[in-house]
Amino acid sequence: MVRARSNAGRTGDYVDPRQARRAASALPHDGVINALAETFRALADPTRIRIIAALSERELCVLDLAAILNLTASAVSHQLRLLRGQRLVKYRKEGKAAFYALDDIHISHLFAEGIRHVGAG
Repeated sequence: MVRARSNAGRTGDYVDPRQARRAASALPHDGVINALAETFRALADPTRIRIIAALSERELCVLDLAAILNLTASAVSHQLRLLRGQRLVKYRKEGKAAFYALDDIHISHLFAEGIRHVGAG
């Protein structure tokens, strides 16, 4: 058994130091970990999940999203701004209207996997 120092300064034991080294070397760097945590934080709100669900079906304008979600356009715009900041949704302008869609196929896959994970799909 090999002794190892943890981040908290305590010493722990590895049962298989080779496997532990492999696992440690496979960890993403801190920038990726932090960005992923921010993505999951953005998705940790039921309203934003409903927006992602609606947009997983088709592109929608703010007014349509507001009607679907029974929210004000202002409330929906606020949530969309947060989702845009995390690159989860994108928009295009058509005249005065802004149409929103999921940023890319990865977001659709992430949402679908989440649905499968909780057993609702």
